[in-house]
Amino acid sequence: MSRIGERFEMLRERGEGALVGYLTLGDPTPEDSLKLARALAEEVDVLELGIPFSDPIADGKTIQGATDRALRAGTTPEHCFRIAEALRAEGTEIPLVFMTYYNIVLQYGEERFVERCRRVGVDGILVTDLPVEEAEGLRRICRRHGVDMIFLIAPTTTEKRVQRIVRKASGFLYLVSLLGTTGARDRLSELTIEKTRWARRFADRIPLAVGFGISKPEHVRAVLDAGADGVVVGSAFVRLVERYGAEAAPHLVRLARELKGGTLLDVRLAGAEKQGL
Repeated sequence: MSRIGERFEMLRERGEGALVGYLTLGDPTPEDSLKLARALAEEVDVLELGIPFSDPIADGKTIQGATDRALRAGTTPEHCFRIAEALRAEGTEIPLVFMTYYNIVLQYGEERFVERCRRVGVDGILVTDLPVEEAEGLRRICRRHGVDMIFLIAPTTTEKRVQRIVRKASGFLYLVSLLGTTGARDRLSELTIEKTRWARRFADRIPLAVGFGISKPEHVRAVLDAGADGVVVGSAFVRLVERYGAEAAPHLVRLARELKGGTLLDVRLAGAEKQGL
């Protein structure tokens, strides 16, 4: 079992859901990004690190802004590998995941990219714009190097295709719970709950994590109660970096602790009791 699988299994045994926290690497600068990632890594269960790309088609305004700041600061994939390597050298033990786009991997070289991930301690990769039908070569490279390849499913994904993706995915299955791009929302959509229950039926051999639009502890509790094993929170963290820049660390920690509280079983049971469920 991979480090990602072990983490989800450990949390399941403790009655907790997983909090996957996302930051864009290089925002506001590569040096500051390492400090912020270090702080967030102390509070989340899995750290997802975005490699900035000039055409981030899956991302909304918040993460696009972070990507722009990172690129203007001169961030390259090499900086991203070095940040991951530094986190491991400093003692970070939680799973690390790179979120990226296929052009980054292609230009770096698939084999070289995955092998470098393994060497610096990155446990999984999520290539947002690479469909499962075109990913077999990269997936085989990942398997050979012991790196999980995480796939996305969306509200519009057919049941037949979900079953195919589940067979190919490792680490966890990432449900994009809303149509559109990333971005924190004030209210949790009913579609998110509905699609979480729907996806749960298929994710029997792999953990299910739900992302897009989750920004509050009550969102976390609702998604986990609907059957998810974890939640992915990105834009809510990135907005803090946008606001506070290099001084965002204590604000990231505070939000992560609030969100993590929503993953605890006793907190979720208390919330259900309060609502008379």
